[in-house]
Amino acid sequence: MFTSLNRLLDAMQELGATQFLAKRLASNDNSKNQVYLGGGFDSLNIIPHENIETDYTEKAGSVRRRDKASVELYWIDNQGISRAPNAQLILYPKYPEVRMSGFLLGAKNAPNNLMASRDPGRILFFGIKQSGAVFAYVAHADSAVANELNAAGEFSEEGVFLNLARLITSDGSSPKAILLNRLLQINHKGWIPGQRMFTDGSIRPYAASNGGGYTLEAELGIIPNGRSEPDFMGWEVKQYAVNNFTRMRPSSPVTLMTPEPKFGMYANSFTNFMNEYGYPDTRGRPNRRNFGGTYRQGASPHAKTTLSLTIEGYNGESGKISDMGGAVTLIDPLQNIAAGWHFIDLLSHWNKKHAQAAYIPSMAQGMPRAYSYGTEVELGIGTDFLKFLALVHRGEVYLDPGVKIEGGKAKKRNQFRVKHSNLYKLYNRFETVTLN
Repeated sequence: MFTSLNRLLDAMQELGATQFLAKRLASNDNSKNQVYLGGGFDSLNIIPHENIETDYTEKAGSVRRRDKASVELYWIDNQGISRAPNAQLILYPKYPEVRMSGFLLGAKNAPNNLMASRDPGRILFFGIKQSGAVFAYVAHADSAVANELNAAGEFSEEGVFLNLARLITSDGSSPKAILLNRLLQINHKGWIPGQRMFTDGSIRPYAASNGGGYTLEAELGIIPNGRSEPDFMGWEVKQYAVNNFTRMRPSSPVTLMTPEPKFGMYANSFTNFMNEYGYPDTRGRPNRRNFGGTYRQGASPHAKTTLSLTIEGYNGESGKISDMGGAVTLIDPLQNIAAGWHFIDLLSHWNKKHAQAAYIPSMAQGMPRAYSYGTEVELGIGTDFLKFLALVHRGEVYLDPGVKIEGGKAKKRNQFRVKHSNLYKLYNRFETVTLN
C-alpha cells in the first residue's frame, strides 16, 4: 500500500506514466460485475487497448457475439508491478457501454479483496504510459491516498474519470492551461519560417506548401512520427488555414481519419477495383487512373464511379448500433460491395486521437512559406464513436478518396472528412477560447 497520493503518482511517473486518472468505484464495480467505464464508447478514447476482436459463443441454441479489446494492465504497489494478462475492455452496443473485466485473473499481487468487494468509497487509479501500458492501483475508502484525493478539490472530468494532471505539474496548471499558454507564446512570435521537427529532435527548414501543421508541431516540440497517442499532454493539435484572422473561413474541410477498406473488391483486388470503378485522369495525364469524388449516405450514385455510400448496422432514430458487425460500404447499382469498412475497424481508428483536440487557425505568406497562428482556438473535449456514426448517417461526415494508379504505382488515401462548421457535433463539449 502507498502511504500518500504523491507517492503513488511518483511511482507511476517513474514507470513512465504521463496521464493520470481516478474513478470512484460504485458497489457494482467489482470483479464479478466488471468495472463500468461509461455509457457509449468514449472510454475507448481514454484507456489504451489493442485492436477490437470479436468471438462467438453458442448458448441455448443462439449465437452470442462478443466484442472486446485487450489492455496491457499492470497492478502497482510499493513492491513493484504485476501484469494482469487477461484484462480487457468489453463493448456492449445494446446499452451502449464499456466495461473492464479479467483484471484479476492470472495477476500476482492483485488487490483481489478490494476489487471483489462492494465497499463504498473505493477509488481506482490509472497511470497511462504513451506506449499504451496502464498501471492500476485501488485504494480503500479510509486510506491516506483516498483521503488526500477527496481533500484535493475538484478535478476536470474525462467521461467517468477524474483527470489528475494538475497534481503532476509543478505549478498545478492543467494540461489545457499549459497548451493555451504555449499557443499564446507562438502567437506572439508573429511570422515563423516553415520548419519541421525530426525524430532526432532537430528542427530544420521546411519549404513545402503543407508546412503549417509541421511548423506548429515543431514550435510545440511534437515529432510527427505517426504515433497513436495525442500530440501534446493528452491533446491532439490541428492547425487549419484561413485567409485572415478577422473573418476566419477555413479553406478546406477537416480530415478525421484515413482507414483503408478491409473488405469488398478494393480489399480483394485493388487492380480489379480500379479497372471497374476508376476512371481516366480528367486532365489527360497518361498512364494514370483515378478514383475520387465525394460520397455521402443518402446521396445519389457518383456519376463517374456509379458507387453510393451506405451504412448498415446503425439505427439513426435511436442513435445506437443495432449490429456491431455493421459497416460503412461503397456499393454499385447491382449492390456489389466495392469497398467496405467494418465498424470495429473504424472504431479502432477513431479511438486513436480524438478524445481532446485543439484547432488553431493559421495564415501563410511568402516563398518559402512563413506562418502565423491566431488567438481564437477551438477546443473539442470528449467524443464518442456513436457521434461519428451519427454524422455519417446524416451525410455530414463523408468519404473523400484520393486514390490513383500512375505509372503502375498505387497511391491510396481514403479520407473521412467533415466541414469545419460541423466539427462541434463530434464532441461532448466544443468551445472557442481567446488567447490572452
